[in-house]
Amino acid sequence: MQIQVNTDHNIHGGEGLATYVTTDLESGLSRFSGWLTRVEVHLSEDGNGKPEDKKCTIEARPGGKQPVAVTHHATTVDDAYAGAAQKLERVLESQYTRAHDHKGSDSIRHMPAPDDPEQVGVIEDQPRI
Repeated sequence: MQIQVNTDHNIHGGEGLATYVTTDLESGLSRFSGWLTRVEVHLSEDGNGKPEDKKCTIEARPGGKQPVAVTHHATTVDDAYAGAAQKLERVLESQYTRAHDHKGSDSIRHMPAPDDPEQVGVIEDQPRI
């Protein structure tokens, strides 16, 4: 998974900001790393004079699927990034679950809860160690 960080000329932080965002996304999206090919982060300032003028847009590109984009506005660059990253994780979790959890399959979401949680993974004919 490639991660690219772009900022406009009003956002300060340089390489330190890019490194932080890249590292945070790599760890936060690690469970989707085989599914995502590229993630682009765009940090900008709207400059419209409003308190929430910092904006972060994150676009994720799953292999063979349409790109997913989320945007978050906040008063600071850190808050804008954090909000967009949380939104992206929720959207990807939803799409990934739908793509890999087919109706009627024996996934964990469709399995009944065990009667005795202590017996999970124990084979009936063998004594418990």
